[in-house]
Amino acid sequence: MACFRSAKHPFRIFFYNRLIAATNSKNGYSTCASKGTPVYQARQIKDLFSFKYLNPKSSFALISRNFSDQAPAATEQVNLIKQLREQTSAPMKDVKLALVDCDWDIEAALKELRKRGKVLASKKSSRTATEGLLALAQNESKAAVIELNCETDFVSRNEIFQYLALALAKQALVAENVSQPVSGLFPVGPEYLEGLKLNLDHPKIGGETTVQNAITEVAAIMGENVKLRRGFLLSASSPGVVSTYLHTSPQSGLGRIAGLLSLEVEDGSSSFDPLKRVGSELAMHIVAQKPLFLTKELVSADALENEREILKSQAESTGKSPMAIEKMVEGRLRKYYEEVVLMEQKFVMNDTLNIKTILDNLSKEVGSPVKIGSFFRMEVGEGIRRVEASNTDEPVAQAA
Repeated sequence: MACFRSAKHPFRIFFYNRLIAATNSKNGYSTCASKGTPVYQARQIKDLFSFKYLNPKSSFALISRNFSDQAPAATEQVNLIKQLREQTSAPMKDVKLALVDCDWDIEAALKELRKRGKVLASKKSSRTATEGLLALAQNESKAAVIELNCETDFVSRNEIFQYLALALAKQALVAENVSQPVSGLFPVGPEYLEGLKLNLDHPKIGGETTVQNAITEVAAIMGENVKLRRGFLLSASSPGVVSTYLHTSPQSGLGRIAGLLSLEVEDGSSSFDPLKRVGSELAMHIVAQKPLFLTKELVSADALENEREILKSQAESTGKSPMAIEKMVEGRLRKYYEEVVLMEQKFVMNDTLNIKTILDNLSKEVGSPVKIGSFFRMEVGEGIRRVEASNTDEPVAQAA
């Protein structure tokens, strides 16, 4: 047959046979077109496999157009892909595949994409996430800071990631814990926050969900491991204020290093404006100088003994007498206190004064004794590799 001779490529032979069989079955015949196929249909089939359709892709495209009536028009498909991508920020190929699998039902595709995304996020949850941001929320009497980690700095700059971080900090600020003291520092980490309800108002991650589900969904959108690592809540006694400072801040409430402290004043009628001003400066000092202890009396015995051994070994290498070595060790310990004890440190904004002097001057200004209740410093990614290797908690610079 002429049309069979024109179908030299196996691909065209396959479709030719299928079309002949389909045509004959409608007319009660089994195989041969000449036995029952109307002339005009036979000509259409012959034209389909004629010289101008030698390209298999062209033939397949034509057949697809003839036999596909349910799929929406191309312009509508493009619009659906665009809408779903705007809603999810998922990769283009994943968006299109989800729509095709769900017969171009955008709501069903959205659910399917989220399901696939959660599976993808769970597979990536074991990867180390050392980047991210600290998010801070506060009111007059307390402040909460959380660390939300990701794998790359690129994701930490994404506005969805930043929105989630701020939402988690706000949730930590209003968290109620029966073990919360009247004042001081206590953790509000993932073990407490992940099961709480979170009401998000964002076009791509809006609605009511749990903290854990929100993190998983953002991880799926970002294509990286996203992890709520830790959180802390600092409360001030009354009367008192909480002061904060964020370093490397892309927007208000976000940063990579945080310094927080509470200032307490004995007289509640004192003006709080000087407390807030000096408190902000001291929070900046904490970020810059990295104190580990509030006073010399709070330096741990282990830390002091370890430093003494190091200093003694260094002094003995000079070959001096034991009495001279002891004096050298004590002198260098005073320098050690100036490095790690907040009250002994030189003020970062005026190194002629130490922090103890700054507080004395503040007390005179407000007319009532002022003291630091608690402080701590936190930095994105600090101690992550060691923690993952040893499965122990890393120290956070703090005092109570």
